[in-house]
Amino acid sequence: MDADRELRGVMHSVREQRLADLYDLWAAKVHAYALRHCGVEGAEDVVSETFIVAWRRIDVVPEDALPWLLVVARNTIAHRRRSAGRRARLDDALATRPHDQERTTEEIATSRLETLEALRHLSAKEREAVLLIAWDGLTITAAADVAGCRDRAFRARLTRARAHLQAALDPPVPPLPFVEPAQEPTS
Repeated sequence: MDADRELRGVMHSVREQRLADLYDLWAAKVHAYALRHCGVEGAEDVVSETFIVAWRRIDVVPEDALPWLLVVARNTIAHRRRSAGRRARLDDALATRPHDQERTTEEIATSRLETLEALRHLSAKEREAVLLIAWDGLTITAAADVAGCRDRAFRARLTRARAHLQAALDPPVPPLPFVEPAQEPTS
């Protein structure tokens, strides 16, 4: 038991040293790359996020780590740009929204609860499909990769999920009861 704990401690310190060495060797190059691609305002964050990924995946970082680190930095920058684009589109949509469509806090809360309840009634795979597209903003191809299926299967899953979600959010209006028409008095 003590040998296992000691071995884990040694492995942890070896990993920490490997990360420290990577940082000492390559942080300036990763920072320069980030500066070229996203400017001063985002470069430090990109370096930080890059080395967080390196820490999480320290066991797969190759010996020649710089190209690997630059790919991580590139992916981080791309993710930040996509997020900024989504944020800008949302800001534009909110700015152009007519004021008469503003909802009260109560309406928003009620709508949110109804949506969460409708999501709860979907199967796990259908819920994942909706959230990967609507919440995470993935493309069909990327979402299919995450879900572990082909694009076509994912599209079918998403279509079913949307139909189930729509039915849960807008339940059909029950038919009116049949009422016999009044008979005219006979004279």
